[in-house]
Amino acid sequence: MLNLKYFTEIEAEEIKAIEEIVIATGFFSEEEVAVATSLVKERLEKKDASGYFFILVKDGDRLVGFTCFGPIPCTQNRYDLYWIVVHPDYQGRGIGKILLQKTEKAIKNLAGEHLYIETSNRLQYVSTRAFYERCGYKKVAIIPDFYARGDDKVIYFKKL
Repeated sequence: MLNLKYFTEIEAEEIKAIEEIVIATGFFSEEEVAVATSLVKERLEKKDASGYFFILVKDGDRLVGFTCFGPIPCTQNRYDLYWIVVHPDYQGRGIGKILLQKTEKAIKNLAGEHLYIETSNRLQYVSTRAFYERCGYKKVAIIPDFYARGDDKVIYFKKL
């Protein structure tokens, strides 16, 4: 039985747990893992001024998922979802959907109106893209060869 708690305040000791979750998915390169942890460090150092906000979920004392989002510079009330990650042991239980819903609510509370999500078109991300579509996001753009040759960027959008 799960004992899930969602929260927004991140602590320094969670940097390692976030790194472990991102690695456990098998989706991300070493460079991407480093980016995820650097965003946590920047949030801890600069708080809201960092432009990075987090929603985390624990099962008891174990961190099992998180989102990271923030306002898009030079836009009015537009936000990016930078990360949504659920540990593989907890995937398929609706945790990602709840994290995304809580993220959308948090963005609305920050006067956000639109949320954009970027992902890869690689086969590995088929389930990720299907998840976004099930959650009401529309595919609005594909940028060819963005991440690498043959690895397009797919952009999703939802009006909140």
